[in-house]
Amino acid sequence: MGNATLFKVPKLIEFQNVSVQRESTMALRGVTFSIDAGQHVAILGPNGCGKSTLLKVVTRDCYPRYPLQSSVRIWGEDTWTLFDLRATMGIVTNDLVNLCTQPYSGLETVLSAFFGSIGIWPYHHVTPKMEKRAKELLKFFDVAHLADRVMTELSSGEARRIVFARALAHNPKALVLDEPTNSLDVRAQHEVRESMQRLVASGVTVIVVTHHLPDIIPEIHRVVALKQGKLFFDGQKEELLNSEKMQDLFETPVTVRRVGEYYDFGMA
Repeated sequence: MGNATLFKVPKLIEFQNVSVQRESTMALRGVTFSIDAGQHVAILGPNGCGKSTLLKVVTRDCYPRYPLQSSVRIWGEDTWTLFDLRATMGIVTNDLVNLCTQPYSGLETVLSAFFGSIGIWPYHHVTPKMEKRAKELLKFFDVAHLADRVMTELSSGEARRIVFARALAHNPKALVLDEPTNSLDVRAQHEVRESMQRLVASGVTVIVVTHHLPDIIPEIHRVVALKQGKLFFDGQKEELLNSEKMQDLFETPVTVRRVGEYYDFGMA
């Protein structure tokens, strides 16, 4: 090895004994887990299990209840700003999709990421480099033909893919997708999942937060499951995605079925 120096690659996300109280409810209870750079992961659980709170801790909308007994690190850093986060990790939530569904064109919506706004305003100076990047991203998600269409005229699936493009404007290393197919029809779900696979193929780390098993695309092999604010499971999806464990996680009789490389469940 000679005089070569070994560098330890920091974890993408690292939670250590994180508890979060929201009003009178403990939304997270001593959660400990980490995600390596390049590791595609699904965070799974029923509504109210703590998934949204976990995301809010990452975005600094929520903080650990006992800061001296816990830690949260993003890329090895204990502190970060939203601006820093955008440059390394894109986050797409349903709230963001709804916020972006305004009378701005698809191209303007993607360009607005460079200014931290929604849409382009009169004082924004769009450079040729920004415009080139935005058009490349629209093409990447197969929505280049929607560049001049107003977001309020698009289908939910089309709007979501444009917001995906917006999240990649700063070329982040990872993208977190919160309930990416929520309220979409079957065709739009398929298109969004194809986009997720395209992201993985391009080298972007994908973290999917969901309660829909089909959102766990084949490229995702690890599942972190939450239940009542606690870590319920952390391991390979083949060990978790079965009828017995899903009934325990969701507390309802379900039958898990596998179709090709995808999983789904229905009422037992």
